[in-house]
Amino acid sequence: MSVSKTSILVLDCAEPIELAEFYAKLLGGEIRTACDPDFVEIVGTDGVHMAIRRDHGYAPPSWPRPDDSQQAHLRIVVEYGDMDAAEREAITLGAMPVDTKDNNGIRDERVYADPAGHSFTLAVWAKRSEQSES
Repeated sequence: MSVSKTSILVLDCAEPIELAEFYAKLLGGEIRTACDPDFVEIVGTDGVHMAIRRDHGYAPPSWPRPDDSQQAHLRIVVEYGDMDAAEREAITLGAMPVDTKDNNGIRDERVYADPAGHSFTLAVWAKRSEQSES
């Protein structure tokens, strides 16, 4: 018998509501809370489902310093041609640029830190036909 499963990314932070608001706005999702105020979910269209959990002893990652790990990395995929607008939106919402070189093209990737210090990447989604042409 197979048991139905799903998974979601859970990010730890000191202030879950504030970080959930950042990701809900960035990903076009809604915030869902239950009886546990230390655990908040973000659910949206197009398969968006993640959660934020309060860690009372939270210390943000210091990546990209080599002596510390990333802890987690979220890859947010955008359509080709929408990268600059996605970057403006992320920064307006409070993202901090880490590596935002403009690669232009189907492999464009830009790295940021969210307001709690987790790294995430905005990356261009390339259709299979575009990938085979490169």
